[in-house]
Amino acid sequence: MSESNAPTGTAWWRHAAIYQVYVRSFADGNGDGTGDLAGVRDRLPYLRELGVDALWFNPWYLSPMADGGYDVADYRDIDPMFGTLAEAERLIDEAHGLGLRVIVDLVPNHCSDQHVWFRQALAAGPGSPERERFWFAPGRGENGELPPNDWQSYFGGNAWSRITEADGTPGPWYLHLFAPEQPDLNWEHLDVRAEFESILRFWLDRGVDGFRIDVAHGLAKKPGLPDVGPDPDVTDLPYQDCDAVHDIYRSWRKISDSYPGERAFVGEVWLPTPTQFARYLRPDELHSAFNFEFLCCAWEADALRSVVDTTLAAHRPVGAPPTWVLSNHDTIRHVTRYGRADTSFDMGDKRLGDPSDPVLGRRRARAAALLTMALPGGVYVYQGDELGLPEVQDIPDHLVQDPTFVRSGGLDRGRDGCRVPLPWSAEGGSLGFSPAGADARPWLPQPADWAEVAVSVQHADPDSALALYRAALALRRERLVPLGEGFDWVAAGPGALCFTRGGGFHCLVNFSDEPVGLPADSVVLLSSSPLVGGVPGQRVVPGDTCVWFTTG
Repeated sequence: MSESNAPTGTAWWRHAAIYQVYVRSFADGNGDGTGDLAGVRDRLPYLRELGVDALWFNPWYLSPMADGGYDVADYRDIDPMFGTLAEAERLIDEAHGLGLRVIVDLVPNHCSDQHVWFRQALAAGPGSPERERFWFAPGRGENGELPPNDWQSYFGGNAWSRITEADGTPGPWYLHLFAPEQPDLNWEHLDVRAEFESILRFWLDRGVDGFRIDVAHGLAKKPGLPDVGPDPDVTDLPYQDCDAVHDIYRSWRKISDSYPGERAFVGEVWLPTPTQFARYLRPDELHSAFNFEFLCCAWEADALRSVVDTTLAAHRPVGAPPTWVLSNHDTIRHVTRYGRADTSFDMGDKRLGDPSDPVLGRRRARAAALLTMALPGGVYVYQGDELGLPEVQDIPDHLVQDPTFVRSGGLDRGRDGCRVPLPWSAEGGSLGFSPAGADARPWLPQPADWAEVAVSVQHADPDSALALYRAALALRRERLVPLGEGFDWVAAGPGALCFTRGGGFHCLVNFSDEPVGLPADSVVLLSSSPLVGGVPGQRVVPGDTCVWFTTG
């Protein structure tokens, strides 16, 4: 079915290439082994040269770092490990000076147990107004010794923790859908709503161009906090996708729309059906949301075609642009996933020990990169994707910091393997992550063979993953963005997908082992792997390869 070019809006967020900066692992400016804002500022020219349009920063706020900064103690200040608020303001200005927009992470479902509100709630005592900003509830059982309901934490274990009152007596329980250090905020409370509207304005006033909203589907809870039950309906869970959440985003949209410069929201929305997902993208709510169905899809032609069709169909009624993403800070890097026998992914993935062919994984990852950048809408690049970095699967237990590792009893290795600091050069103990001469080791260990894929090495190699990303992002901006959001499938050989965006542009991906021929009149713009000769006058696309070409 043909996709029309409507809507024809040219807002930047409809087609942007956005680079995810996990600050702690991007670049270390002061030599303490931890990435910081000074390191990012120093590397802004690299990001401009890469060819992205915007930067998304994971939380940089004041935090005890129980969950990598997603346990926020102060939403209006920068954690000292990263720098200062003044540095963040300079970074925003410097990024804008290079033509890069800035998106900051917002964590509204929960805060840190060190946030002033939660500390006040514990100190204020039973029945206090301060506790109403959170979900405190009496326990079940004869003496309140059982949790208030059967909800489980996303990180494993119970979603409730019991407090001890100041006089030493057992108190009520509080809800934390993630770690115990991350109490859920009660979005039925007017203080919570007013506070986050103020936080939005605080950062919008400092020039940020948008917000990535953590757990965007989870803020509202069903009245009464009912049990999930033994056989839950995944489309109707009491702790996610409740109707009241949409009122929150409508109020936020009024705030963002009151600022100049097309400020945007992108939601982290993990939901089981496209219909639920699309509700968040109505014209008066969020501007866009991450396409996790695409990220989780296996490297198979039929499966990916189905996901693309489903994605476009879900976005069409609400007029929102789709987004395409292969990896992020919570998922196993796709170079490793694509090298396994089962190339799919889900958030419960425990298969880090599964064998992965690195050569096959890199080949498919290169093809997938061109596929995502050729599709209509926005695209996200997680730091290190452009280097073809694999998942680090052998971090020693005593160095693992992800709370999921502890809460699962070691069954879930957690997400640290995709958060290892980037290699910038082939020399030195930190591979250029820290300044020359720095004594501190990177906060997570880097594999020794990452010297071979360092930025400095790939910069000099025209066949590197970095060179491919630079070429693709440049062509995308020059050739594809002006085409709008048109899309049509084109007939291709078995095990292959081909589509056109109009203007003669085509993208073909060969998932099979058999080569697929290109049309005789094709002009190749870019390919993820070298093409080979076929019959006289024709070139063919080998397996696990993507090629951009024009015809006519």
